[in-house]
Amino acid sequence: MAHETEDLTSFLIESGHGVKGLSEMELKDLPKEYLQPQSERPSNIKIMEEASIPIIDVSNWDDQAVLKSLCDAAQKWGFFQIINHGVPLEVLENVKRATLVLFAMAPEDKRNYFKENSPSNHVRLSTSFIPEVENALEWKDYLSLFYVSDDEALALWPTICRDQLLDYMNKCQVVIKSLLQVLLKGLNIQEINEEKWSLLSGSKRINLNFYPKCPKPGLTVGVGRHSDVSTFTILLQDDIGGLYVRAPDGEGWVHVPPIPGALVINIGDALQIMSNGKYKSIEHRVIANGSKDRISIPLFVNPKPSKMIGPLKEVLVESDEEPKYKEVLYSDYTLYFYRKAHDGKGTLDFVKI
Repeated sequence: MAHETEDLTSFLIESGHGVKGLSEMELKDLPKEYLQPQSERPSNIKIMEEASIPIIDVSNWDDQAVLKSLCDAAQKWGFFQIINHGVPLEVLENVKRATLVLFAMAPEDKRNYFKENSPSNHVRLSTSFIPEVENALEWKDYLSLFYVSDDEALALWPTICRDQLLDYMNKCQVVIKSLLQVLLKGLNIQEINEEKWSLLSGSKRINLNFYPKCPKPGLTVGVGRHSDVSTFTILLQDDIGGLYVRAPDGEGWVHVPPIPGALVINIGDALQIMSNGKYKSIEHRVIANGSKDRISIPLFVNPKPSKMIGPLKEVLVESDEEPKYKEVLYSDYTLYFYRKAHDGKGTLDFVKI
């Protein structure tokens, strides 16, 4: 196969192979489109071996010590793992299995879900992040599903994984609700009315990520440096590892080790904005793996697209601070994120005062 960009695009997208198809060809070298600049390669990352993000037992969400641990982690790290969260292990395993089954589909079946052929922009299979605007591609395929209602999902989502995903999202509702209540209490907001629920968690997106094994993991990335645009993200990962988060010192990177049955939580830009910077949305990245395929399933809990987001007035009154971010329509904020390659925390600059 000629590694010219046009041929590569045709192979990846039009033929439905994705980067998984490249991985299966057992190439000796990476196509040049995947060569990341030196600064982004794993050998140039300062990894802090001894550091670890907090691991928090949430078997009792009402415990003051749990509340303090969660709010401290959201302020200092922006990333933490939760255990004893109440989502059954079987439900988590079903989602991981369904993800593997989806990516094992034949390329001609997968092709139906690439955005050129998909029946809806709420169901989109893609490769890398936004190939048309990236200077270097990421070694990843993913299915992105925007959740509107169970009925729409049943009609549009791939039958191979939809029931498992809907079951998982349904079981995550308690986690979403409990976490929002705790994080808002940390901002001294005791009551969440209907309007606030919609502002904080009025839309959801779930992605199924597939990182195939890579012939030269040192030259590329699974996912480039970025922060999420969500309120927060709930990540289910398999047992392979490879997710790294920016350490609080802003210099090093810390691995997020897979813990059986745990869920990884990270604060997104929307909550950093609404908390006026108290809670931190932290850069993270995924390093490619030379020997194994990896999967992860992030569930993005987002504001409703039609809502204006900005520092919450209760936060400004409580802290007697000036707003650090201007108000922005949430759909405009996400549009800006999806127009450019992953660039660290570049999207937040869009609203900084």
